[in-house]
Order: sequence, then C-alpha cells, then structure tokens
Amino acid sequence: MNLHLVEISKQVAAGAHAVLLLDGAGYHQEAALELPPNMTLLPLPAYSPELNPAENIWAYLRANKLANTVYESYDEIVAKACEA
Repeated sequence: MNLHLVEISKQVAAGAHAVLLLDGAGYHQEAALELPPNMTLLPLPAYSPELNPAENIWAYLRANKLANTVYESYDEIVAKACEA
C-alpha cells in the first residue's frame, strides 16, 4: 500500500493536495502507512457501499446488463461482464 501511495503522490500536480477515498480494507488501516505530504486519506464510513463509487458501477451492471440471465459457464459470465 505504501508503494501505491507513493505512485499516486507522484501524479499530483505541484502545489496541489490529493484526497484519497478508502474503503474498510485492512491494509488501508495499517498504522505502518507512510503518507506522502501531498495526500490525505479519507476513510469511508463502515457499512456504506452507496458511498463507494465502485459499488455504484456494480449496481448499475447488475440492474442493466447482467440481470435475469442464466450463464452456462464461468467464462460466459466473464465475457458478458467484460462486454458490459
């Protein structure tokens, strides 16, 4: 996670400050994180998937692209998800 934070920090414009939204994953909460000076971590509240942008994407896909279908195989599911 520290390496990931460093790479994100490198992409922040000079003089700017980044705010990184984090879910509740354990490695997001480690005390050993070395936070770059141009970055602030903003954890999402517990049990709030509606605030996580990735969850909104999955909700849309389930409701509009992947709903009411029976798939014959794992590969077929993956292909349909990639197409969506």
